[in-house]
Amino acid sequence: MLKCRTAWRKLAPLARASSTLCRHNVRRAGLNDGRQVRVPVAHMSIGPSGAGGEKKLYFLLTGAATLCGGVYAYRTVKGDQKRYEERMEELSSRPHKAAAHKTIPAASEPPAAAANETESVPEAAAPEAEAAAPEAEAAAPEAEAAAPEAEVAAPEAEAAAPEAPPSPVEPIPPAPDAEAAAPSETAEPPPAEEHAVEASPEEAAEPPAAPVVEEAPSVDSTLAYPKVPSHAPYLLIGGGTASFAAARSIRARDPGAKVLIVTAEPDLPYMRPPLSKELWFSDDASVTETLRFKQWNGKERSIYFQPPSFYIPAEELESAENGGVAVLTGKKVVHMDVRGNKIKLDDDTEISYDKCLIATGGIPRNLQAIERAGEEVMKRTTLFRKVDDFKSLDKVSRNSKSITIIGGGFLGSELACALGRRSTEADLEVIQMFPEKGNMGKVLPEYLSNWTTEKVKREGVKVISEALVKSVTHKDDKLEIQLKDGRLVTTDHIVAAVGLEPNVDLAKSAGLEVDSDFGGFRVNAELQARSNIWVAGDAACFYDIRLGRRRVEHHDHAVVSGRLAGENMTGANKPYWHQSMFWSDLGPDVGYEAIGIVDSSLPTVGVFAKATAKDTPKAATEKSGTGIRSESETEDTAISPVASSTPAPTVGQHRDNYGKGVIFYLRDKVVVGIILWNVFNRMPIARKIIKDGEEHADLNEVAKLFNIHED
Repeated sequence: MLKCRTAWRKLAPLARASSTLCRHNVRRAGLNDGRQVRVPVAHMSIGPSGAGGEKKLYFLLTGAATLCGGVYAYRTVKGDQKRYEERMEELSSRPHKAAAHKTIPAASEPPAAAANETESVPEAAAPEAEAAAPEAEAAAPEAEAAAPEAEVAAPEAEAAAPEAPPSPVEPIPPAPDAEAAAPSETAEPPPAEEHAVEASPEEAAEPPAAPVVEEAPSVDSTLAYPKVPSHAPYLLIGGGTASFAAARSIRARDPGAKVLIVTAEPDLPYMRPPLSKELWFSDDASVTETLRFKQWNGKERSIYFQPPSFYIPAEELESAENGGVAVLTGKKVVHMDVRGNKIKLDDDTEISYDKCLIATGGIPRNLQAIERAGEEVMKRTTLFRKVDDFKSLDKVSRNSKSITIIGGGFLGSELACALGRRSTEADLEVIQMFPEKGNMGKVLPEYLSNWTTEKVKREGVKVISEALVKSVTHKDDKLEIQLKDGRLVTTDHIVAAVGLEPNVDLAKSAGLEVDSDFGGFRVNAELQARSNIWVAGDAACFYDIRLGRRRVEHHDHAVVSGRLAGENMTGANKPYWHQSMFWSDLGPDVGYEAIGIVDSSLPTVGVFAKATAKDTPKAATEKSGTGIRSESETEDTAISPVASSTPAPTVGQHRDNYGKGVIFYLRDKVVVGIILWNVFNRMPIARKIIKDGEEHADLNEVAKLFNIHED
């Protein structure tokens, strides 16, 4: 290339001389008589005057310079392409190298590398700048006009040489995005946002090496976030019981399945019942941290279904050979594209799927009187649903003088008994109010509801029945609850346990139907909303082939529906027929299990017997070995047992002592619901009775099937 430059510098005077001679000849000929004169072709020289040998030399040098420029351009393009391929290969292999080597700080690079890179630039850039000059000279018709421009451009090119691309021999500097991905290859720290985007999973899993240069503090925090898979064959929205049951069912039928659970909560899947039951009776002062509790049978366990080691990291899901279950915590799904089979998270990340389960659960309802009361009242109100709510209420109960629970259903009555037991140990007033006449008045027949109310009072709870809240105000560091009948209740904190609203936020973007009567996503008997979308748990309004359309909000239903949805996602196509059960414990001594439609507005028939020491929730769990009683349930229906030979008492006997018994709920003379009061491990029998759907002339005979009259 240097030879080409030398040749052109020798050639330039010849080009200028030739152009000047040509211009002078034309000027002299045109001024002879003031009119246009044809100039002989012989006088229009394109080179210096003289013999033909000089012209041949001129053409030879010009052609050589052009050829050299073309060769240089070709080699430059090929070199750039090679460097680009090498650089892309290096970038793609960086995640694997990062696992074996920690990132080297930027300032640790030897300064000699930068010096050598700078020194090599001018030599590489000069030929390129000079090659542009002969190309311009050869292409211009007027060589004299082109030559001065080339001479002017040459020093400018040499001045700009330090910023020109390096020669093919030297490594090309990384691009801005590459610098963001590799801090060790740049002299300045990259922006935090770029670093976070390009960080590899391995870099995100371990803290970066201590850099010499000062970096933004937000870099390390963003590295903690896991990489979100772009695709999941099985995508489960929601991290509750239904999702976990579905994941376990999918893996059972498809051992190599790759399952991704996305949950807005910061916790791994866990069971909710202990939050209002056993956790409150723990003797461990650190129970809010360990979340471990003793069951009624004395065995200890955690509320989490599985330890963290059970799950695989989300970033490894797509590459896992044997599949697995991964959980993305703290991620909320805000949009669902049913046609495109993908979802969008609250950080705008998109995940595609093959099959999807919606198990978004529900959101605790609140009273309008509380919502209208202002910020101070809301700060002193707990909507009990999650682990954080348990931790918060536990702290409140240790630092307050009075707590009022609004609601007389399962959750309200369980919390009332739990806090009432604590009130005997500390100076704490526990109040429970509800609009019904007695506890669980919407579920239990009136006589049993009244008995339950007295039981709750004996636990140390002040019960206010037929209470309708009119307004709530904050006054003198207290909350004043004004009832519609004029009564005024003063308290420090409120727990609103007034029901659950199914979470159907995705219905609009997904175009899914919401049931107008029961709420929740409307699905068929197979829990299917679309060809590749299923719904389970509290958010599902399903068609029960025995009892019609329903929506159930209980732990066992979440297990049953999640398991069924998981099976159907793998091709089982099974309808919902296994009746889920639910249970509630008013402490370790009184509990009941229920199945089917249990509504106090339906006609009921109750058969009771005297209870013994083994007829308690504690004794039941000791016998079955399970704390969550539905865990002992199977899908097998019971074979009718041999009925007890002990004669059954007439209905209404033991009117004031409801030790144990069976309550039948009737619709059109057919049993549609059953409550087993302090009767345990008999649920398969109740399930079979409801499945048969037959009329029974004497329910006393049916009650014998449960052997409640045996000691």
